[in-house]
Amino acid sequence: MAKCAICEKGAHFGNNVSHSHRKTPKMWKSNVKSVRVKTEGGAKRMYVCTSCLKSGRVERA
Repeated sequence: MAKCAICEKGAHFGNNVSHSHRKTPKMWKSNVKSVRVKTEGGAKRMYVCTSCLKSGRVERA
């Protein structure tokens, strides 16, 4: 699973809880995109979550 290169956000784990309160494993995947990003050495492709893209922590190349 891809993880955000900026904030290290990845998958979250927990349980689905039914009406009868039975629990089954659940995984929530974060919204991570593969994006070309400007760095000191030029443009680089990395995985960045959409919240980092929206907040302006990363500048697209």
